[in-house]
Amino acid sequence: MSDEKDEGLVVFQDSKIRRIPHNGEWFYSVIDIIAVLSESDNPAIYWRVLKHREPQLVTICNGLKMVAEDGKMRLTDCVNTKNAFRLIQSIPSKKAEPFKQWLAQLAKERIDEIKDPELAQKRMKEIYKARGYSDEWTEKRVRGIAIRDELTDEWGKRGVKTDKEYAMLTAEISKATFDMTPSEYKEFKGLKRENLRDHMDDMELVLAMLGEATTTRFTRDRDSQGFPPLKNDAKDGGDVAGATRKDIEQRLGKRVVSDENFLDKPEGQKRLEQKKDKRQIKG
Repeated sequence: MSDEKDEGLVVFQDSKIRRIPHNGEWFYSVIDIIAVLSESDNPAIYWRVLKHREPQLVTICNGLKMVAEDGKMRLTDCVNTKNAFRLIQSIPSKKAEPFKQWLAQLAKERIDEIKDPELAQKRMKEIYKARGYSDEWTEKRVRGIAIRDELTDEWGKRGVKTDKEYAMLTAEISKATFDMTPSEYKEFKGLKRENLRDHMDDMELVLAMLGEATTTRFTRDRDSQGFPPLKNDAKDGGDVAGATRKDIEQRLGKRVVSDENFLDKPEGQKRLEQKKDKRQIKG
């Protein structure tokens, strides 16, 4: 259960489809699939009519929270790969066959990644590179995802069950580390549906990693069980990262937390421009 899961997007022929990991597999937004296949101006109405015509389709869906158009997390009808194939059968479309092939490839990649986690990291690095991120930043980002997954797995083993509980623990670490919850941090950076950590600079990523890695260490060493003790671990782990941030800021004489994002310029381009500016100053 990651704080980043609501940002899962895949692209089929220039159309974005939301997806979310659940019970070890990908689940895809039904509305987004319908939008691609039907090319309807209102896929929500199309889905409503389709459910009325074939009520059995409702039984293959799971209600999972995804980021809606308004930027808020809302329950969304979703299907796994198997049930997506069933859904496709009910939507006449010339895109049906290429969509099935694309979906099958995504499912294969997911299985391969579960067998060999290094494949997932390699694909992730390729994706970030294609989006304009530097190798230096990408290494930290991918490492941060692994640390985050390790922490959330630990929480799951120790009694955390609901999305709300995961979010509350995450907010506890963030508040102690950055003096902001993730939602406050996103607003500070001018983000809406975007992934917060995809818009952190190197130092912000390192501090986020420190807070979560320390929380994992506290949880294991204390053998914490249940939400209240885990919340205490999260606060303590965030406090360690927060104290480090404050020490750095005192020594630098400026804030580490930045309101900058990579919406207008890719991270890699900004990094090159900063290096160029430093060379000019030294020259």
